[in-house]
Amino acid sequence: MSILDLSIVIPLFNEDESLPELTQWISRVMDREGYTYEIIFVNDGSTDNSWQVIQELRTENANVKAISFRRNQGKSAGLNQGFKAASGQVVITMDADLQDSPEEIPELRNDLGRRLRFSERLEAEALRSAD
Repeated sequence: MSILDLSIVIPLFNEDESLPELTQWISRVMDREGYTYEIIFVNDGSTDNSWQVIQELRTENANVKAISFRRNQGKSAGLNQGFKAASGQVVITMDADLQDSPEEIPELRNDLGRRLRFSERLEAEALRSAD
């Protein structure tokens, strides 16, 4: 199995109404950019229909993964579990309430790539000067 380009970790609490739109929006951006990806929803003990909506999204989209807590444990715990489950080269977090735009993901990924290449160049220069 090859490594995915991106893992998008989304902790959520009672966000059933926004999840289908968010999933479609992320998928459009990922497909347009040609990224391999997974969307990891972490349901933080929601009392609405969030878990049922996530299960439906999983049947419609093989890129959707899901984790569910029985009770609310907080955003940090959700992010932690999402990070543990992530298999992408880059992990990006988003809120489920549509306040974060998936349109920003390609720029974030490209910026990270530039920073990594710069860091690798500095490291190589340091190794050469140490010899």
